[in-house]
Amino acid sequence: MPSRDHAIASEQHPDEVPLDFAREWIEFPDPSDGSHWVRADLTWLCSRWTCIFGRGCHGVEPGRADDGCCSHGAFFSDKDDEKRVRRIATELTPADWEYAAAAKTKNGKLNVIERDSIGDDENRRRTRRIDGACIFLNRPGFPAGAGCSLHALALRTGRHPLETKPEVCWQLPVRREQEWVNRPDETRVLVSTVSEFDRRGWGEGGHDLHWWCTSSPEAHIGGEPLYVSYAPELVALIGQPAYDELARVCADRLKLGLVAVHPATEAAARTRS
Repeated sequence: MPSRDHAIASEQHPDEVPLDFAREWIEFPDPSDGSHWVRADLTWLCSRWTCIFGRGCHGVEPGRADDGCCSHGAFFSDKDDEKRVRRIATELTPADWEYAAAAKTKNGKLNVIERDSIGDDENRRRTRRIDGACIFLNRPGFPAGAGCSLHALALRTGRHPLETKPEVCWQLPVRREQEWVNRPDETRVLVSTVSEFDRRGWGEGGHDLHWWCTSSPEAHIGGEPLYVSYAPELVALIGQPAYDELARVCADRLKLGLVAVHPATEAAARTRS
């Protein structure tokens, strides 16, 4: 019997593929650390997903396609993540950032953080929202261009956006979970699971999103497999040696032919043919 959330997703988002389908997985040891293992979703990492912000993205809130996935602000993973973004924000100028003036307090500091409650956590912190979306999001018509001002700053200064944006922003839609596993022989290994951040990744509220790109064939139009286009992010998540092995495995698997191709990638390919 289909799960309740599977049924909800199918009924409310008919243009997206179902959440439940066959996937191929691989496990391998990190070449640089035998106590670290990577468990990777090859179906997702070999998909042709790509970000289509500003070129067909429908946004997570109805009527706010220009926001992309920025409508709710960005929840920080920890204090270091928040401090880094606060520091980077001081580099932004009014020419870079539409809401630079609105963020400034009377003493000249930046007011870019707000608190919210999520589940049992009553003190979750995220980027402040203004005019219905993240304060760092430049809206259409802004002279420097629409989109994330932190992302644009990275490109303008020769950095990768993962250096300037909140962690959740550059990781999405890749999901990394880490767990220490005790084996039967009493050895202990850290397992990093790398997979798709689908609607379920947001919890129950994920089913209420207006649109989500990982399930939509409209976003599976990349010229390269995800493991290639997202190489810097994956390196940041699992390290260079582990990524090199992951890339080798993915390339070999694609040569043989995936048994479980992502259905959104398949649907996009049928549309183009």
